[in-house]
Amino acid sequence: MWLLVALGIILFWDGYFFVNYIIGLFGDYRISKWCPRVSVIIPAYNEEKGVLKAVNSALEQDYPNFEVIAVDDGSEDGTFEVTSSVRDPRLKVYGIEHGGKAKALNFGLSKASGEIIVTTDADSVLERDAVKELVRRFYSDEIVAVGGQVRVLGDSFIERAQDVEHLRIAMFRRAKELENLSLAPGPIAAFRREALGRINGFVEDSVEDYATTKAMKGLGRVVYSPKARVWTEMPRSFPALWQQRKRWFLGDLRNLGGGFTKNWGFLLIGDAVALLDVLVPPVLLLTGLWWFFVLWWGFETFTMLVPTVVEGGGFLNALLFPLIVWFWAAFYLSLHIYGYTKLPLERC
Repeated sequence: MWLLVALGIILFWDGYFFVNYIIGLFGDYRISKWCPRVSVIIPAYNEEKGVLKAVNSALEQDYPNFEVIAVDDGSEDGTFEVTSSVRDPRLKVYGIEHGGKAKALNFGLSKASGEIIVTTDADSVLERDAVKELVRRFYSDEIVAVGGQVRVLGDSFIERAQDVEHLRIAMFRRAKELENLSLAPGPIAAFRREALGRINGFVEDSVEDYATTKAMKGLGRVVYSPKARVWTEMPRSFPALWQQRKRWFLGDLRNLGGGFTKNWGFLLIGDAVALLDVLVPPVLLLTGLWWFFVLWWGFETFTMLVPTVVEGGGFLNALLFPLIVWFWAAFYLSLHIYGYTKLPLERC
């Protein structure tokens, strides 16, 4: 009996966000026709292999009035030389001593002439209308920042799992955070320059995008632009993935607050559902409850097929979604247990 109750909780939790996502597709999506000057800042550290794609995607934006500022953060490879090889009057390239991403962003901010500051990463490729879609969401003076949708490049299981994860995040954001975004992600975000000045620029933190978003929300509203999309590279191995998410999660724990998905209540409820996600499917198989296992697999696949059609992505990712759900549930449950024990030790 407990097993079927647990399955019901899983289906209700995922169904709740799926229904809200569908409602969000038909909701009021407010935009403006504002067309200010934009400065796109690209911080880069040891990114000689990917920085050219990032710079070119920024220069190819379907937007009439912008500049691109690439800041080499003391790279030890050929990042500066590769970036400087691009000949375009809209591009400015600077080299500084290595000081971290936030310092590079703030240096770029000091050189920018735009009223809107857009950030992206040197391993990321902006879709052609990304800047335009970000700017369109500044439909009110109270909006100080806009975040876009992040998607993941690559075909390995780890990369596919991360793309599905980001598509799931996109669902949550359209469902619950369209007008109150908890994180304007570093690879695709836009900020009012005046508001950044009031918080003394980008916040220097291990999770600078989250810390900056939280600070900006003290000045006004941060909203989501699902039509502004960037494709980025992510870890390709499990150890690299663990190290990245460990840094992110510990940084999040130090900065909790600022939105629906960034508070203790949501975090702990999510962990409880993750525990059920880990336990229920294999127990259904072991106890011979095949039809309920098929129900779970079919429901999870369906809830991913719809956003795959709407947002774009590979259908194989959607078909593998139940397996990917199980992987992420086990991964994040382990990561969160680690984080809950690690953070108090850091404060001692």
